[in-house]
Amino acid sequence: MHISSQFDSGNIHVVKADDASDIVLTIPKDNQSDFYQWFHFRLIGDTFETHSITISELAKSAYPEGWKGYNVLASYDRENWFRVPSEFDGDNLSFSLTLEQPSVYFAYFIPYSYERHLDLIHSAQMSLLCEHRFLGLTLDGRDMSMLVIGEEEPEKKKVWITARQHPGESMAEWCAEGIISRLLDEQDGVGRQLLDKAVFYIVPNMNPDGAARGHLRTNAVGTNLNREWAEPTALKSPEVLYVMNAMEQTGVDMYLDLHGDEALPYNFVAGSEGIPAYDARLESLENAFKSALLTATPEFQDTFGYEKDKPGEANLTVASNAVGQKFACLAYTVEMPFKDNDNLPDQVFGWSVQRCQQFGEDLLVAVRAVVDDLR
Repeated sequence: MHISSQFDSGNIHVVKADDASDIVLTIPKDNQSDFYQWFHFRLIGDTFETHSITISELAKSAYPEGWKGYNVLASYDRENWFRVPSEFDGDNLSFSLTLEQPSVYFAYFIPYSYERHLDLIHSAQMSLLCEHRFLGLTLDGRDMSMLVIGEEEPEKKKVWITARQHPGESMAEWCAEGIISRLLDEQDGVGRQLLDKAVFYIVPNMNPDGAARGHLRTNAVGTNLNREWAEPTALKSPEVLYVMNAMEQTGVDMYLDLHGDEALPYNFVAGSEGIPAYDARLESLENAFKSALLTATPEFQDTFGYEKDKPGEANLTVASNAVGQKFACLAYTVEMPFKDNDNLPDQVFGWSVQRCQQFGEDLLVAVRAVVDDLR
């Protein structure tokens, strides 16, 4: 029996693995940080033998509530991922799998590799509708890439979309892939009409270093990028600095920041009600966006979510608040579950790649509902 994690986004520590019936693991912290929750590892063992695994010391993980009702993901081919029934006792997550093949991967959510990220960027740039722009280098020396979809014309609305500031929230890039795919489909009416009215600036992976390192929430030096938007720096958060500079050059009429929530088993949005610039116009845009998304897909709901900020009390280090304030624009944080959508549960797959991608496509229906009124 062998357990390894020396690969893209791999992360695990082996405490004990000399008995298939009693494997004990822990999750290493993000570099220079106390955050830990993301795991991704490979197990090699005997087929038809049951392997019982415990991931321990989770009471002090980043989001202990996230383990309640959570089921681990597993895959034999790294393409098709299924849920493994799991139990959480407050500190230990336990699950068992009888191997059908000698090698299996386990992960907190379905990984989105750096190689796939590069494939996404370069496949998109082949479209006549899309241009790739290099923003700069991360602290580990990886490329920061942006896709510009649509012809840049002064009268067009500027719609910005970022994903995966928190690298372990890989559902965000799966969702971004769905958005990009629909916009580049020349036979899709929603995409075609949107590109007549708007240009899209999309950063599918805001945190490639953290993603490759197997981090949950931070970049290479332990910085939570979604708390850097007030004063990003080249030393701590160059990823945010690059994007903010690009936003200042283009302007922003609408902003969506794609994320995943560990604890809440729903899709929801968090608005910018607490920013000083919030007014009746932004409130109307928010309501129109939510109403259209509720109509577009049963995967979205507006009952469960984060508590709304009181007027003037928004945290302006958070991306959607900072951008909404700076550009007086509609700005939403979009949250997807690590677990499942409890309003539409799937016991086998839970929240999945296909559902992330479809949700991305459906988000464009809501963008279409407000695009004419963005300014």
